[in-house]
Amino acid sequence: MSTADPSDQTTSPFGYRDMPRDEKVRRVRGVFDSVAPSYDRMNDLMSGGVHRLWKDAAAARLNPQPGEVILDVAGGTGDLALRYAKLARKAAARRGGEPATVLVLDYNAEMIAAGRAREAGAREAAPELTWMVGDALSLPLPDASVDAYSIGFGIRNVAKVEEALAEARRVLKPGGRFLCLEFSHPTSEALSKAYDAWSFTMIPRIGGWVAGDRDSYQYLVESIRRFPDQQTFKAMIEQAGFSNVSVTNLSGGIAALHHAWAI
Repeated sequence: MSTADPSDQTTSPFGYRDMPRDEKVRRVRGVFDSVAPSYDRMNDLMSGGVHRLWKDAAAARLNPQPGEVILDVAGGTGDLALRYAKLARKAAARRGGEPATVLVLDYNAEMIAAGRAREAGAREAAPELTWMVGDALSLPLPDASVDAYSIGFGIRNVAKVEEALAEARRVLKPGGRFLCLEFSHPTSEALSKAYDAWSFTMIPRIGGWVAGDRDSYQYLVESIRRFPDQQTFKAMIEQAGFSNVSVTNLSGGIAALHHAWAI
């Protein structure tokens, strides 16, 4: 496994390899172009449906309030955003006022198209959602313009995590909330070994069977392993200027929810 110099601004990890940032951006776009049609089905197969519980926990933690503007970055097919919209309607009915507005942003147009199609086929319309193609490292929004920022299973795919965190801090209003749901590092050795055996053996194989793309899921597994552990990522969030950073491990640390405030 290669180890990049963290001070090197010209390279970025792509799975177990390091490459020029522009090349990583191109390859990640290719990965999600390929997996977009089967993305939601693969999430269920890879996690046994547990990802739905993780996202429920994330949405409850974000707790949308009437009149807020919520930005969901790397929002893809809208798994988190649709949850936010549902909670926003409930909060508005309970407290009065207009439901929160949810901006769904993803770098990949194919993922946004899949999300729009999913919303169109949903039982309940979600007028709270606005879909956008955009870059997590250069958000198309003014400073201090959103009340909450979330990113689910996306930050490890950006070219530079620190720059994505800086952009999150820039667009959040004072007192705004930051939430990141991401695969992380199991907290016990036994679970870590079992999870490695499952993910490296079965996930690329399932990706080949279901999505016809083993290589993309091999990258996704490797990207999880190279992502910083819970405490390292917490420190990165603090260095980006956030306060009161908390970490909640989910399923023994297979995923983790990082929450912070822009104060």
